[in-house]
Amino acid sequence: MENHRLDGISRNPHICHGRLTIRGLRYPVDTMLDLLASGMSIDQILEDYPDLERDDLLACLKYASKVARTKTSLKIDL
Repeated sequence: MENHRLDGISRNPHICHGRLTIRGLRYPVDTMLDLLASGMSIDQILEDYPDLERDDLLACLKYASKVARTKTSLKIDL
């Protein structure tokens, strides 16, 4: 079952300077992805951010997966 739908990810110019956020809250998608990439588990992030739900973080991962599949390649300093 896919509850982690992308409709919970949005952009509002008045929230977090227009960055993508989760459910209109002030939790930027890129910040959550950075936490996951740093090795934090979903459970650890949920402990630190009680307003979030597991499906919110899965939606972030789903978004990142879709972005990674785009045909445009970006030069990124790794």
